[in-house]
Amino acid sequence: MFYVIGGITVSIIAFVFTIKFLCELAARVVSFLQNEDPGRRGDRSIYDYVRGNYLDPRSCKVSWDWKEPQEVGQTMSFRVQLFYKNGQPFPAHRPVGLRVNITHIELALDIPVTQEVLHDPESNVVKVAFTVRKAGRYEVAVKLGGLNVAYSPYYKIFQPGTVVPSKTKIAYHFSTLVLTNGQQHTLQIEPRDEYGNPTSNSTSLTDEANYSIHIHPLGTTEDDSLDEFYSKSVSLNKQQCQVLLKLTLRRTGCFRARISYQDQPLSNGEFDVIVLNENEKACVEKNVSTPGISIYFEAYLYSSGNYSSSSWQLPASSLLAPQRRPSMGEEEDEHDSPVEGQPEKVKKPKKVYCYISPKQLSVKEFYLKIIPWRLFTFRVCPGTKFTYCGPDPVHKYLTLVVDDGIQPPVELSCKDRNIMAATFIRFLHKNIGGSETFQDKVNFFQRELRHIHSKKPRTKTCLKISRHSILESSLKATRNFSVSDWSKNLEVVFQDEEALDWGGPRREWFELICKTLFDTSNQLFTRFSDNNQGLVHPNAERPAHLRLKMYEFAGRIVGKCLFESALGGAYKQLIIGLRMNYKYFETDDQEFYKTKVCFILNNDVSEMDLVFAEEKYSKSGQLEKVVELISGGAQIAVTNENKMHYLNLLAQYRLATQVRDEVEHFLKGLNELVPENLLAIFDENELELLMCGTGDINVQDFKAHAVIVGGSWHFREKVMKWFWAVVSSFTQEELARLLQFTTGSSQLPPGGFNTLCPSFQIIAAPTHSTLPTAHTCFNQLCLPTYDSYEELHKLLKLAISEGSEGFGML
Repeated sequence: MFYVIGGITVSIIAFVFTIKFLCELAARVVSFLQNEDPGRRGDRSIYDYVRGNYLDPRSCKVSWDWKEPQEVGQTMSFRVQLFYKNGQPFPAHRPVGLRVNITHIELALDIPVTQEVLHDPESNVVKVAFTVRKAGRYEVAVKLGGLNVAYSPYYKIFQPGTVVPSKTKIAYHFSTLVLTNGQQHTLQIEPRDEYGNPTSNSTSLTDEANYSIHIHPLGTTEDDSLDEFYSKSVSLNKQQCQVLLKLTLRRTGCFRARISYQDQPLSNGEFDVIVLNENEKACVEKNVSTPGISIYFEAYLYSSGNYSSSSWQLPASSLLAPQRRPSMGEEEDEHDSPVEGQPEKVKKPKKVYCYISPKQLSVKEFYLKIIPWRLFTFRVCPGTKFTYCGPDPVHKYLTLVVDDGIQPPVELSCKDRNIMAATFIRFLHKNIGGSETFQDKVNFFQRELRHIHSKKPRTKTCLKISRHSILESSLKATRNFSVSDWSKNLEVVFQDEEALDWGGPRREWFELICKTLFDTSNQLFTRFSDNNQGLVHPNAERPAHLRLKMYEFAGRIVGKCLFESALGGAYKQLIIGLRMNYKYFETDDQEFYKTKVCFILNNDVSEMDLVFAEEKYSKSGQLEKVVELISGGAQIAVTNENKMHYLNLLAQYRLATQVRDEVEHFLKGLNELVPENLLAIFDENELELLMCGTGDINVQDFKAHAVIVGGSWHFREKVMKWFWAVVSSFTQEELARLLQFTTGSSQLPPGGFNTLCPSFQIIAAPTHSTLPTAHTCFNQLCLPTYDSYEELHKLLKLAISEGSEGFGML
């Protein structure tokens, strides 16, 4: 009985194994019959599947060539070993459809990879290489025929690199800090590696020895070490990825500070510090909190802006020698200076009053003690710079040099200099939103602009535009527009084109109208040089039919673009070819810069017979008139001391004064939508970046942020590699055409491809060997498959050259 039962048990076990074998066999047969790619099957038969003689993703292995944790920036590689189902090596040179996708999980960035078959004895190894720049967690998906290899997807973490001081910044940066004596101030430092990754997770960052602060007083010649007058401590805020440096100064005055990491200065680590006592702080707070009351300071003016050779004098702060008291009968208008090497005469400074409001700093004097006369006015904006100097030679008050880059520098001495400067700085901080970093100012600018127009309707208004007369039809369509109409959502329809405006036609209209307005061939604007590198300026010699109203229209277009950008998302527009402030001649008129400006800068001008006037000639070379750059300029000689002011006045005349009417009408149209005080928070370089975006199209930035959608193995592993090779060979003009073809604009937002909204997408088109197409409303490039690099190159260039404009249905 026992043996019978045992026989039954063995039979049952054998039966189970037989069933399992038959199921495995059936599965292999079904897998063979359902293979979607007969070409991949080759001449393999059912017998091969029965024996397990086929590539099996679950039998393959992945090995990593790096040890974790690994930093970004290095070339990473791993190996995929291919095996048959029966465990035998599978030759990797055979077509297997191996696909590797590496994606940054948080940023959704796809990382390009390369694959190479290694010629080892068994030739079953594929080496995959890639490089990452962004730190974080990545998903590594390895698939064969749509099935995951081994334990794919894998998850790998790449750490940021070491701290690079030139990439590390102080958040919420100020060029001048206003602090209180003895009170602690916290600086938020954002450590970054070479690629901009936050690196504050490293414990070594909180080592106080890594950070050094050098502080020295301004306006004194003494080598004063302030080690005993300040203290610092360092802590780490992991949640905000910041290092907190707490600084306490125990001495009042004006100082220059420099923060370094391992003896290398931070990118924005140099700044001025005004330290006040409690009484001075209370006075400043009162001034700032009650701007309606006249805030003025009694001061003495040393540099009055008269640059004649007879009245030019050295700054008062350089005259530090003690002055003798005048004796009875001597005039107090002049003071002798007994120190050798100093000027023999020092003129008595002029008593003035400095009025400070949230908008401007005015320097006034009073005739007969009752009649005010404004001498200088400086705007409360980042372009107005202060230099803190030592005491003046007469009253021994601390001095302050005010310079806005347009007017001559003004030197003032004031008993309450620190309070006056701190009041100005506090108003400035409020005007720019609390930070001088570009992105913080952009956020403040856009937030304020949205608030200004928040009560205006955002309904749609349709513009019917003729592509063949873009300027005339645009003027006609908007001639009765009010400010509220310009604030509406414009919907553009091009005549004789069947396209719904989901964003693309509107962006193209902005592109075309800006291009037409600022194209020098239309003579509304001009260049000083014949090449396209120079800036465009209002044309003082424009034809009579181009009225000043055209400049108002141009200003409104610029204001509309800035307003649309403030709305963000699909509304964001950019301005092409416009710079709000004049540039230096080096950029603007290179020939003039080389022949005249450089010669004046690099040589002694005392024998050049230059005066503060500009000669204007006709096209035939005849002298038409002499324009004085300042009052009486034809009789004021240019000297080595005042030649910088002469060049500034020359630039002011050539770039601004002679086109004053045109500029004023342009600003009138612009300020209807964008208030002047908001534009004033940017300097000319920041305005260019704000309005024109990034001019240089970076292929690596393009490749890092482009989103690839769909596609076969051939598309992703071959066509896309050819595509990036083609794009890498493009000139900047061709890259701009590709951007125009895909997005409707040839310019990028200030943040590059990373801030393009929606993201630049490359979609696998279901066609073969045809021209690429695009959906500009969604920033999508539809790329077909191709058989060769040469074919893709030819058709892509043809598409962007011939099809970069138009929304006609094909």
